[in-house]
Amino acid sequence: MRRMTQPRNVVRRVRRRRAIIFVVLALLLTLLLSLDLRHQGLAWRFFWSQTGEEAAPGQIRGMVEVAGNLVRAPLSTEPLAPIEHKAYRPYGINTFLEQEVEKPKIEAMLKMISEAGFVWLRQEFPWEDLEFDGRGQFSNSRDLDGDGQPDVPDTWLKYDRIVELAEAYDLRLMTRLSNPPAWSRADPKAGDNAPPDNLGDYVNYAVAVARRYRGRIRHYQIWNEPNIYPEWGNKPIDPAGYADMLCRTYAALKAVDPEIVIISAAIAPTIALDGARDLSDLVFLQALYDNGGGDCFDVLSAQGYGLRSGPTDRRLRATSVNVARHTYYRDIMVRNGDAHKPIWLSEAAWNATLDAELSPEQISLYGNYGNVTQEEAARYMPMLYNRAQQEWPWVGNVMYWFFTRKDPFEADQAFYYFRMAEPDYQPEKPTFTPLPVYDSVSDYINGQAPVLYRGTHQAETWQIDAGRLVADDTARFVQAVVFEAPLKFRAHGTAVDIRWREGDDMDAGWRVSRLPLSGELARTAAISFGEAPLIVDEIVVYDRGGNRLLAWLALGLAGGALVFGCILLALGERRR
Repeated sequence: MRRMTQPRNVVRRVRRRRAIIFVVLALLLTLLLSLDLRHQGLAWRFFWSQTGEEAAPGQIRGMVEVAGNLVRAPLSTEPLAPIEHKAYRPYGINTFLEQEVEKPKIEAMLKMISEAGFVWLRQEFPWEDLEFDGRGQFSNSRDLDGDGQPDVPDTWLKYDRIVELAEAYDLRLMTRLSNPPAWSRADPKAGDNAPPDNLGDYVNYAVAVARRYRGRIRHYQIWNEPNIYPEWGNKPIDPAGYADMLCRTYAALKAVDPEIVIISAAIAPTIALDGARDLSDLVFLQALYDNGGGDCFDVLSAQGYGLRSGPTDRRLRATSVNVARHTYYRDIMVRNGDAHKPIWLSEAAWNATLDAELSPEQISLYGNYGNVTQEEAARYMPMLYNRAQQEWPWVGNVMYWFFTRKDPFEADQAFYYFRMAEPDYQPEKPTFTPLPVYDSVSDYINGQAPVLYRGTHQAETWQIDAGRLVADDTARFVQAVVFEAPLKFRAHGTAVDIRWREGDDMDAGWRVSRLPLSGELARTAAISFGEAPLIVDEIVVYDRGGNRLLAWLALGLAGGALVFGCILLALGERRR
């Protein structure tokens, strides 16, 4: 009997020792990980690169959620698809110039915006401001100052000045057409932003703007955030109604000028499903396609707020929202045959409320955008630009939200703290104090070396020294670029395909030349190609370095697990 029980005791002792060893090693690893996260070591930096979380608890939770990406079906983004409407530098900023009175103040703002390197202004031309008095009446007949004269006999003059000053500072306008006047709705309870009773009134206003500024403004955004309250008024969210508005306006503006680029209303990120006040952005976008809206925009607009995590957050879940939310939109676009269209981020920023004296109640006045310090907001924004360039070839312009507001009376609301500069409110000599995010963004844009990352780039893209644009029916998007000198650019990847032909033979067929950039991991290389004259249609950059890195990482983790298991077994055997 004793002979039979003794081996069992030995087995129990071995198992106990193994368990103790495992617990000790686990505690040791936990201690080392805790120290690393506390002092922002290697593990912290890796977790940050995946979760965008600064604090250790958020990083650990985030890593579990990032691992969840592996068990969900991958999104279809077609990163090598040719993309139209991505030729210009992608840096823009939101402004509220229609609320300013003094011309010197507007000029001071635009000077700082231009010096920071921005090339786009997202600026609203509010319907309620332009056509205040009624259908076809571009005037404001109120007499608020009591002088017996209309306050604004010609509402166009303010917007003429905005267009002229934008041109003076070499800034492009992305004009938002929204905010209907009260006379456009019979029901006073419909809500300030509700669509008009007669969509033809909205179309007429849009056409009037496009005709007045034909050849000077080419980019128009139709409405704003129609999938959330209060941007669609007090009415239930209506994708079919917005699709009707979008398609009518698209046809009318293209008739004014076929070169006009129609941008859809920015989709607000939300997971709500009731539809009474808010509707999931993913459900709304697919419904827009189902109702024919996909044929009625050239660019899809989205919002790019970082909210509660940083720009490196790689979590992708339909039931949560972060800075990469537009990746789901891209998947929907690809499945609906719109892989050639870009996404423009109409508003992007982090809410620097942690440096403000705001109560929780004040923060909730305009919704919870997440809370960061000014230092974090300044650090995050250039990282977002960089990630868009390197990882999201379908993303075009990124519009910062916003330069400044016209006065300090909104400082008790959270949204005020997205601002990039603080005005000093001296009408005689207006100046603005730049906040840290202005300096960091300016340094990034002005110091950036243009590089082509993975994706298909049209030859007129801003990263390549300009050639001469020519019409060509055989090119991808019916235009190509003639270079009078060898084609020169920088690319980051493993190989490049150049679609080109001889410049002196317009009837010659296109050739594709492949240039390997490296036999190892992806790298950045300077390219000089061809002899002038040279016609180039597009350039495709391949980057397989990331796949190799993931393979090496997976192999390293597997090897580490194997070594750890062998150590446990060896220690257990020695204890026998």
